Amino acid sequence: MSATQRLQARFEAALMPNYGVPPLALARGEGCRVWDADGKEYTDLIAGIAVSSLGHAHPAIIDAVTRQVRTLAHTSNLFVHEGEVTLAERLLTLLAADGRVFFTNSGTEANEAALKLVRRQQGGSRPVIVAAEGGFHGRTMGSLALTGKESIRAPFGPFGVEVRFVPFGDAGALAAAVGPDCAAVFLEPCQGEAGVVPAPAGYLRAAREVCDAAGALLVVDEIQSGIGRTGAWFAHQVDGVLPDVLTLAKGLGGGLPIGACIGFGPAGAALRKGDHGSTFGGNPVACAAALAVLDTIESSGLLAHAAAMGERLAAGLAAIDHPLLAGARGRGLWLAALLTQPAAGAVEAACREAGFLVNAVQPDAIRLAPPLIPTPPPADSFPAAPPPALDQLAPPLATAPPHHEAGCPPISSATTTCPRPSRRRCWTWPTP
Repeated sequence: MSATQRLQARFEAALMPNYGVPPLALARGEGCRVWDADGKEYTDLIAGIAVSSLGHAHPAIIDAVTRQVRTLAHTSNLFVHEGEVTLAERLLTLLAADGRVFFTNSGTEANEAALKLVRRQQGGSRPVIVAAEGGFHGRTMGSLALTGKESIRAPFGPFGVEVRFVPFGDAGALAAAVGPDCAAVFLEPCQGEAGVVPAPAGYLRAAREVCDAAGALLVVDEIQSGIGRTGAWFAHQVDGVLPDVLTLAKGLGGGLPIGACIGFGPAGAALRKGDHGSTFGGNPVACAAALAVLDTIESSGLLAHAAAMGERLAAGLAAIDHPLLAGARGRGLWLAALLTQPAAGAVEAACREAGFLVNAVQPDAIRLAPPLIPTPPPADSFPAAPPPALDQLAPPLATAPPHHEAGCPPISSATTTCPRPSRRRCWTWPTP
């Protein structure tokens, strides 16, 4: 039995079965590379689900965390420490907006805080929240209620939140759903768990206008897309839109757990003393790591690097002539390699065998969210590797014709993605 197998057996015996048994046991990392418990090396194109912005064992994070632990590791929310104040000020500067910050431990907690903020500001006369089909906002009960994926939401209902779901990217459907009973609209600029599906051009601006007209708050969830992932500090900035509430997590801590709920204008002062709290939110060590992440992204020019490398990686994937691949979508170093059939699980396994860690986020989409750091350049190495890995799959899987679902517009022989604007590709494939 290998070292990995031994650890997997212990995992299965000691941990709850909600994750299944992970296929790898990782032992260490450096930059964009990780090694498993048996010493095999991999290029990490997942980065802890868009978390490890600076890769593994980055000196800036090591130094910041070490200094902070030696000084003050925890304070609770009963006391103030300079790191949380500095981090809040820094985020507001990057956002160029007047606001207030509440720190959490994770993304789902940031969205829970946003829900309470909305309730406090809007009162009880507006019971409805509008969210998008395919969206993902977390797994705690409030944020799960907003998550537009029926398979993970339905087993845990009913929820204490009335949510009206609309097709993502359909501005007309959004306008029709937001009325005087709507307290807020929760949206992602790009739906990560749905397969890295960017909002159509103008969609966030339309959402801003719809919310303003109806008196609803616009909450933008940038838990995956924020902190440089798309080549901008925050994805909504590209659209020239300021939400009422912004939620962040993942890449902010560079591997340490931290999230943030940021309210702008009146929303920044909606929560009153005693309304909400978090024992570990704004923890000194996590704040030190987050400040190191922001400093390094800025000083190393990683926003421009993420934008350039993302374009290069997408172009490299688009240039691959393989019947199983259909290009890429996304922005910056947050992409999905698109498949012509629902074979993502097999592709993930084949890439892992070839030394690349990727994420089968949807049956026909492989999520790529490598660290933002320059080396080694996955934009060059990964596009050269998939074809040999994919050729291991059964040839019939790469040649089956697509079948459109009912209700979708017609397709032509040149169509590679379902043209229905509110849906990711929806083709189904017969069993070979």
